[in-house]
Amino acid sequence: MSKKGFTAEQIVRKLRETEVMISKGESIAQVIRKLGISDVTYYRWRKEYGGMQVDQARRLKEIEHENVRLKKLVAELSLDNAILKETARGNF
Repeated sequence: MSKKGFTAEQIVRKLRETEVMISKGESIAQVIRKLGISDVTYYRWRKEYGGMQVDQARRLKEIEHENVRLKKLVAELSLDNAILKETARGNF
């Protein structure tokens, strides 16, 4: 089975739909069944994206992506720095 990936915008829209359906009197179980997601997925999405606008969710994903990229750069620079220090001491 392939993983069905939703974008941040799609998740926010689905959460909005969920809020509307729940306000109309449907249970959470009925709503998540209609959306085709598990209850664990729903609660995880609500925890991460609850109360966000679409543009805020998009920005969050961009920032997370940038954070991963910067962490990789820091790790590479730290390794380079350690190699240079060891080389400067003369311990090959």
